[in-house]
Amino acid sequence: MATIYDVARAAGVSPATVSRVFNGGRVTAERAAKVRRTAAELGFAPNRVARSLRMQRASVIGLIIPDIANPFFTALARGVEDAAQQTNLSVVLCNTDEDVDKEHRYLEVAAGEQMAGVIIAAASRHRTDLSALVDRGTPVVAVDRRPRGASVDAVMLDNQHGGEEATEHLLAQGYRRIACIAGPEGTSTSDERLAGYRAVLRDHLRETGQEEPPAEYVCHGDFRVEGGRAAMERLLALPEPPDAVFVANNLMTVGALAALRDAGREPPRTGLLSFGDVPWPELVTPSLTSVQLPSYELGFAAAGLLQERIAGTDKPLQTVVLRTSLQARDSTSGPVRG
Repeated sequence: MATIYDVARAAGVSPATVSRVFNGGRVTAERAAKVRRTAAELGFAPNRVARSLRMQRASVIGLIIPDIANPFFTALARGVEDAAQQTNLSVVLCNTDEDVDKEHRYLEVAAGEQMAGVIIAAASRHRTDLSALVDRGTPVVAVDRRPRGASVDAVMLDNQHGGEEATEHLLAQGYRRIACIAGPEGTSTSDERLAGYRAVLRDHLRETGQEEPPAEYVCHGDFRVEGGRAAMERLLALPEPPDAVFVANNLMTVGALAALRDAGREPPRTGLLSFGDVPWPELVTPSLTSVQLPSYELGFAAAGLLQERIAGTDKPLQTVVLRTSLQARDSTSGPVRG
């Protein structure tokens, strides 16, 4: 028996277009006639009961993120939900814990349940596979992280700019041995923030006639509290520890700060700058300098793009990039020597 995908291929249109033809959506008369003619030739007949079930499922979208415990993703999820409510869409939340296998299972569930669409912050730039949805014509929007080679809409942060701004600030405050606690290698957000750090530091060292910064000044964590603590402990054990550290996400910053306090080197003696705010940063002593992220706006914009695709827009794929900004506080007020 022919499926909607068979009709779409034969008629040279998208599955969404075929769906609109048989569900009363807006399609040109010429295109609708071609789809109906192709459907008749293939013996395709929409099942009314199945269609009713699909319509119920089509009111649900999936949001697949690494960790709702991270305040960044909490705010992002709220942005998605607020935007979805405007068109009566419900949101199903899935946490991957940065686990590609777990993520794949959620993608298969979203496909099997015929969700209207999915917003995903990918667990891996190289290993995340969206084919379970894309091959079925299910709309997908990547948010914060985009898998390499995925032909989907995306809403991203300008991560490299944020890394550059952070490193420039630390240099301007007088810090010179600047390290970076990056996230997992191969994660787009981590790689881009690290690239910004390296670009600024290399330019500064070139101007002052110095060599490349020590390779051991870059440590990779897991975007979690304990990963940040372990990375900071490795940096503090170096023969010449850094005098400032740029941490590539907020949860690792919490762990890094704990390690600095345990070692008696709490900021600003060792400068500490976070990519993304920790909860209530002004109440932390000393208050933490951070790269501020438009988390809510990311989620709201991603849901908006998804709603357009669900409605059947034929626009070219879009990538929306939102800028970060730096909020200077006491943790980077300048190095304390000795």
